[in-house]
Amino acid sequence: MPRSTDEGVQRRHDPDRSAEIAEYVRHGFPWSTLSKQKRVSGEFNDLKKPGWLPTGIVVNVLGGDDVRLGQPVHAQDCMKFVDGPDVDSLLYPAQFDDDWKPRKQPPIEIIDGQHRLWSFDVGDSDLNDFEVPVVAFYGLDIGWQAYLFYTINIKPKRINTSLAYDLYPLLRGADWLERAEEHVVYQETRAQELVEILWSYPESPWHDRIDMLGEHGRRFVTQAAWIRALIAASIKPYEGRRRIGGLFGADDSDAALGWSRGQQAAFLIYTWIALRDAVSQSTEDWAEALRADGEPADSDPAFFGDSTLLNTDQGIRGVLRVANDLCYLKAASLRLHHWRTDALRGEMSSVAVEVALDEIQQEPVGGFLREVAEGLASWDWRTSKAPGLTDLQAQLQSRFRGSAGYKQMRLALLEHLRDRAKGDVRDAAIEALALEN
Repeated sequence: MPRSTDEGVQRRHDPDRSAEIAEYVRHGFPWSTLSKQKRVSGEFNDLKKPGWLPTGIVVNVLGGDDVRLGQPVHAQDCMKFVDGPDVDSLLYPAQFDDDWKPRKQPPIEIIDGQHRLWSFDVGDSDLNDFEVPVVAFYGLDIGWQAYLFYTINIKPKRINTSLAYDLYPLLRGADWLERAEEHVVYQETRAQELVEILWSYPESPWHDRIDMLGEHGRRFVTQAAWIRALIAASIKPYEGRRRIGGLFGADDSDAALGWSRGQQAAFLIYTWIALRDAVSQSTEDWAEALRADGEPADSDPAFFGDSTLLNTDQGIRGVLRVANDLCYLKAASLRLHHWRTDALRGEMSSVAVEVALDEIQQEPVGGFLREVAEGLASWDWRTSKAPGLTDLQAQLQSRFRGSAGYKQMRLALLEHLRDRAKGDVRDAAIEALALEN
């Protein structure tokens, strides 16, 4: 039929779409998105869930005077609404059954939900008894139908995937969601978002100081290394009573920390601001030795130079792990669950981060992070190749190189805070070390 004569708003049939909906009705999501090979393998049978259609199919019932393509509905095919004392009824045409066909125009037009209806014609007839909610209008012209279709399908703004994780933190570790075909895992997407804001936010110590393209010869840690560090530290899932989970990860209960992306970004930025400020004020031998080396000229060599572990993969992961783990262990006393930001929930704009940064300074966790930073600033952050190290010092610092260096770095930082810090920071370091045994 030429489009010029198509007066309705119904869409063309996409058989693949109908087939997916049929599978969804049978076994829910994510089963409906799995490939046929995965469905028959038996490996994913635990992902089957009850399916249902929570939104109504929207229809228009034509009146006797309504004309479509030059034809009205035949008088014997008309449907009628009948008012009742409690429930209104819709009367079907006489002899209405599975084989019924309209004499002229069908008495019902589908405004929205065509593929949901077509899905019941897919495969066998195991869906015949399925009940579908319907919203019915009477006597709407094509203009009104187009208006309804637009407001239902075009006008609503689709919720950002990341916002769903903020509204329902338990989704961050949902096994059924992580195993869904072609689903982007929360840990990876959230880590990338947070690295992006660490790099782009003007007040971040790492503004323009993350190698976002992984170019050789750059003097900063790569985006990929930052993402891996965040997944290992802040976005890791909770794994049992004796394990420390990530503040931005999933808990095994409804007590998961529901911070928005803006709050998460503010936590990270403030952690690094506190540490940068503490290092810049440090007069420890290690910091003075790196400054004497005179590089880089535009910032503190003790924090950003080539000879400081703070500007290495191991260093950033060590800081992120310690800050996360200590705050995780002290979550109750720091009232982390009570921090409710005024920033727009789910937004990752500079304004949202700015609001959250202002707020975190007034929260108990802000003071705690400053104490952690002061303790960390007194630790020797020099790399094993830093100038002026003795052979023994170089040998001690070399234990942080390579993949084994991640754990060694975390343990060394916790031991240092146990010995040099005070109060809650020292107590949390002791508790974290105890969990290692």
